[in-house]
Amino acid sequence: MLTVLLVDDDTEFTDVACTIIEFLGHEVLTAANLAEARDWLSKETFDHILLDFMLPDGSGLHLLEELNAGQKRPRVTLITGHPSVKGIIKDMCGENVDYLVKPIQREELEAVLQPPKKSAQKKSAKQAITQHFGHLIGESASMQELYKLISRVSKTNANVMLLGESGVGKEVVAAAIHAAADCEGPYVATNCGAFSKELIGSELFGHEKGAFTGAIGRKAGVFEQAENGTLFLDEITEMPIDMQPNLLRVLENKVVIRVGGTKAIPVNCRVVSASNRSMEELAESKVLREDIYFRLAVFPITIPPLRERKEDIPLLASFFIDQLNAENDSQFRWQAEQLEKLQAYDWPGNVRELRHFVHRSAIMSDPEGVDIELPKTIESPFAKKQTLSSGLKAGRTIEDVEKELIYATLEKVDGNKTTAAEMLGISTKTLYNRLHAYGDITTDNGH
Repeated sequence: MLTVLLVDDDTEFTDVACTIIEFLGHEVLTAANLAEARDWLSKETFDHILLDFMLPDGSGLHLLEELNAGQKRPRVTLITGHPSVKGIIKDMCGENVDYLVKPIQREELEAVLQPPKKSAQKKSAKQAITQHFGHLIGESASMQELYKLISRVSKTNANVMLLGESGVGKEVVAAAIHAAADCEGPYVATNCGAFSKELIGSELFGHEKGAFTGAIGRKAGVFEQAENGTLFLDEITEMPIDMQPNLLRVLENKVVIRVGGTKAIPVNCRVVSASNRSMEELAESKVLREDIYFRLAVFPITIPPLRERKEDIPLLASFFIDQLNAENDSQFRWQAEQLEKLQAYDWPGNVRELRHFVHRSAIMSDPEGVDIELPKTIESPFAKKQTLSSGLKAGRTIEDVEKELIYATLEKVDGNKTTAAEMLGISTKTLYNRLHAYGDITTDNGH
């Protein structure tokens, strides 16, 4: 059992979080501001502090600085209502600080309150690695939820839309759905962004001989090729809008007409599509027709980014190095300290970036030995920096970061202070207090 201090002025969130923490078997005390937190810390010893980034009487980072100066610092998890805060202040806080973004799920709280121990990390590097559905690796709570969704949808013929950041493994999840369904037909994958507007119709629906210049023979499209199986349409949002009605007809009528043909050919396959855009972005960007979305996303699944399931990183790194050992007849093995270093990084390129890094490390290492030599830097040159504006960079003061964050959020919501406060995870009163301190004393009703 842990003794936890929850420092947050959002009473609704505090009530829910305390219920969850107590349900998990821990003791929890609360503070609504820095002053109350300091008072508790002067009287009690805590194993873990859940600390809001923005409090009525200052930034939670000030308390973090005070804790760092102490001889024995409890583990700290920083809470924020704005996802971009994590990327901005990571360098200011160090590797031993976890982060949670509101709204927070029970599984997320459970994960940060029960971090993997070093002994567990050593064990995980040696234990047998399970490939769920023959494709997926990970034992985290978010992956267990993903496995449950795959298991349930595989028992139906519903079309699935996979959503998630680039590199999370959408094609691997599509293959896992196909494997779990145990269907008779093949798994066929195609990338909608890889073909020109002129050729995508032929790729999807096929063509007849002479249908266009270069069509020297008849070709079956991917819908026909995936008969009684699974068709994976990657980057579905890259399909030209004027081609989407043709796809809609196939989804509705279960028949295709090859380019240059007239005969309707029955097709039967599950369609798994994928996009690196969120559902909100899909609706706002209008790159996908609404009627197409409802046909493709009968069962939408969002795949978690690697930074939200860090306990899976040692398993993935071990699996990738084992693959390379098998391919190259080598005997490389991770050290526990190396896995800790990999686990501390956020991997903005997700599983794809991790796999690339493991491959690069293996190439750098002595092929006759067992020790893995890590590159000098983990970060890829293509790693995307999570910033709200060009002014938010490592090295700024806490007050500067907080001020820039508030004004950037206000700008994003056209000055609506109520909405901005909700996004930042603070009360409207706290937001007004901050603005007053900055010399902005506008007090119109929410704007």
